[in-house]
Amino acid sequence: MNLGDIFLELSIRNVRLNFLRSLLAAIGIVIGVVAITSIGIMGANMTLSVTAELSESGNVIMMTPDSGGGGGSGPGGMGGGSSSDEEDEYIDKTQLRKIEQIATTGENNLVIPLYSASENIEVSGMEGRATIYGIDMNIVPELVDIEDGSMPLSTSGVLVGSTLAERYELKVGSRIKVGDEEVEDDDDIPQFTVRVTGILEEKGMSSDLSTDNAIIMDESLYTGHLGGEYEYDQVNLIAGDIDDIWQLEEDLDYALNYREDEVQIQDSGSMLERISETLGTMTSFMSAIGAISLLVAAVSIFNVMMMSVTERIKEIGILRSIGTRRSEIRKMFLYESMLLGVIGAVIGAIASFIGGYILTYGMIGTTEYFFMPGSLMYIPLGMVIGIAICILSGVYPAYRASCLDPIEALRSE
Repeated sequence: MNLGDIFLELSIRNVRLNFLRSLLAAIGIVIGVVAITSIGIMGANMTLSVTAELSESGNVIMMTPDSGGGGGSGPGGMGGGSSSDEEDEYIDKTQLRKIEQIATTGENNLVIPLYSASENIEVSGMEGRATIYGIDMNIVPELVDIEDGSMPLSTSGVLVGSTLAERYELKVGSRIKVGDEEVEDDDDIPQFTVRVTGILEEKGMSSDLSTDNAIIMDESLYTGHLGGEYEYDQVNLIAGDIDDIWQLEEDLDYALNYREDEVQIQDSGSMLERISETLGTMTSFMSAIGAISLLVAAVSIFNVMMMSVTERIKEIGILRSIGTRRSEIRKMFLYESMLLGVIGAVIGAIASFIGGYILTYGMIGTTEYFFMPGSLMYIPLGMVIGIAICILSGVYPAYRASCLDPIEALRSE
């Protein structure tokens, strides 16, 4: 048995003799590791989930009226000015015609003009709000999949999203009242009734058309009750070839914004980048809050190690008197702080794996991306941080122990 093993055994013995104190110190590390790791795992899963969902619509260019708040995200910093007419917060028929002309330059490009509004709804006495989309029903099959029922055959037929159907227990044949029962001003929409002919498959987060909590109706039905004919809230262009995205954006920007910015132009890729940056910032902020618990644990470890030095002064004096070097005394106490860190980090890693799985499922609703490297990497990262914090907390107590005068240490009681 070499000398290094003796010092490790002495460290293990001291942890065992002061088990309760050591356990309480290790629990601080457990809490810190769990806080940082679980938050990191949840943030990574959220980012991976959003990325996967938005990537499915990566060939979509979205155009919305420029309300003066900021520009689009196309090449060359397009957008960013004020609208030419603050009252015309819509894409008009002339602008739509320009978009359609540009779309014809490529193969299989599809232009989707749509109306949208958030309106009050009532189903069997239950009231709420939902997004209402007005779209040409001939192109709807290109955009969504129907889980139950069929496309509307009458002017009053609509399609509803899966989340909306579940919330209001909607089925094929159910009736929905849209609008306000009492019209008090010009902004209120007189109530009208539609019938559900189909329930859509769940789509999840989407940059172009969020249908899960929406009602889709034919554009003629929409404008007939909500008004605004040829005043489109959004126009999407689905590129037949994803490699044409940048060129299409440049052409659209030149055609629509060549004098002043009237239309914001963005694709799902730029939106995905901004959302990922936002999620990353939120995760970092929450992890920083979680790191406070590690600072508390570091103080606890520091206190335990200082107490250990004080209690073992005579033992240190004996070791020094038989020729033990100062570096070996330091090693003995660093071993002890490292042991506390390893115990806390291992328990914290196991708890983080279980807690992260539960937290991810509870917050996101799926663990599909939990076992991906980008998610699980936070477990060893949390362990390394926890162990490093413990070792750093033991540096000064170890240094102080090594600097004790052996004669004075032997005299202590």
